[in-house]
Amino acid sequence: MALNCNIAKQTFLEGLNAIQNITNKKGTLAIISNILIETDNNNIFLTATDLEVGLKIKIPAEIKEAGSLTLPSKKIFEIVRESGSDLISIEETENSWVIINAGLSTYNLAGMPSDDFPEFPSFNEETFVSFDAHVFSELIDKIIYSIANEQENNYLLTCVLFEKEKRDNRSYIRMISSDGHRLSIMEKDVATNVDNLNLNKMTLIPKKGIQEIKKFCENRDNVQISFEEKQLVIKDENATMVIRLKQGEFPPYRAIIDAVQLQNKIKINRVPFLESLKRINLFTEDIFHTIQLEIRDEKMILSSQNANIGNAKDEQPIIYDGEPLTLGFNCRFFIETLQVMECDTVDAYINSNNSPCLLKSDFDEGFLSIIMPIQL
Repeated sequence: MALNCNIAKQTFLEGLNAIQNITNKKGTLAIISNILIETDNNNIFLTATDLEVGLKIKIPAEIKEAGSLTLPSKKIFEIVRESGSDLISIEETENSWVIINAGLSTYNLAGMPSDDFPEFPSFNEETFVSFDAHVFSELIDKIIYSIANEQENNYLLTCVLFEKEKRDNRSYIRMISSDGHRLSIMEKDVATNVDNLNLNKMTLIPKKGIQEIKKFCENRDNVQISFEEKQLVIKDENATMVIRLKQGEFPPYRAIIDAVQLQNKIKINRVPFLESLKRINLFTEDIFHTIQLEIRDEKMILSSQNANIGNAKDEQPIIYDGEPLTLGFNCRFFIETLQVMECDTVDAYINSNNSPCLLKSDFDEGFLSIIMPIQL
C-alpha cells in the first residue's frame, strides 16, 4: 500500500531533529542514512539506526492510507525545517518516490523501499526500571568529557562503565569514564530499586550511546531503562532507543583511586582557579597543554611557556600545610573537570611531585576526578 498522511510541522520537526545524529553518519549501508516511516492507526513511527544506536519515535498524524517507506533523513529534515506551513503532507507515488506538500511548496523526493531497512531490535518488556530522567543527565554531564575519542586504539576507553550498588539499604548507580590520562566517576543515590537492573560483569556503553542517552533525557521527566546481555533499552511512551553494548574489560579504576592517599590536601577556590587556568592555557604550546604547578607557602603558582610567543604566570591563594610540590599537568584536563563541578571550594589531593591529582568536593556529591601528571 502507498503511504499517504498529514503531519503537524512542529511535532514532525522535533521527531526528525531527534534522529539526525544517528542518521548523519557515513556507513556501509546506504539505507541507514534514511529514516523509516511507518503508519499505525493515528500515528506514524520514525525509525533511525546506525547499527549501534537505534531510535523509534511515535508521532500523531492523520493517516489517509497506511504504508511504509524510507526517505533521506537529512533532506526531509531540511524540507520540514524550512517549510512555511504548519502542516506537512506526504504521499507516496511509484518506485518509493513521494510528493511532499507544505503550504504553497511542493517537493518530489526519492525514497527507498522499507524492506531493505534493518529490523529494529526486539527486547524484553518485563525488565524495565523507571528513573527520573535528570538522574542520567547528571551522571552523563559529569563524565562525558573524559571519554576517549573514537580514534583511541583501546576501544574500551571509548566506552563508559555502568555499575549499580546497594550500600546501607540505599541504591546507587554509577558511571565511570577514562581516556587513559584522566578518570571521572559520578554516582547517584536513587530511590529506584536497582536489583532489577540486569547488568553484565562489565556493562560498557559506547560514547555514541552516551551522547544519545543524554539527548533522549532532555525535556523528559521520566525514562524507563532495561539492560540485556548485548543491549541497553531506554524508552518512554512515545520513543524507544536501543544501544548496542560493548564487550571487554574496563581498566581497574578502583586501584587508581586507592593509589591516591587522601591526606595531602590542597583547598582552592574553584572559579578563580578555573579563570587562572584559562589564562595560563593561552601560552601552552603542545597537544598536551602542559603547565607547571608550584605549590608552597599557602599559594599555588601556575606557569606556562611557548617558545614562539612567550610565557605566562599566575598565582592563586590556597590552604595547604604540606611539603612544597612542583608538578606538570595538562591544563585542559583541569579546566574541563572544574567546569562540570559546582562547588565554591575544591579539595585537591596530591601525594608527591610525580603523583596524580584527585579532585572532589563535599558539594559535588558522588563526583570524583583523577588527573595523571606530565613529566616536566
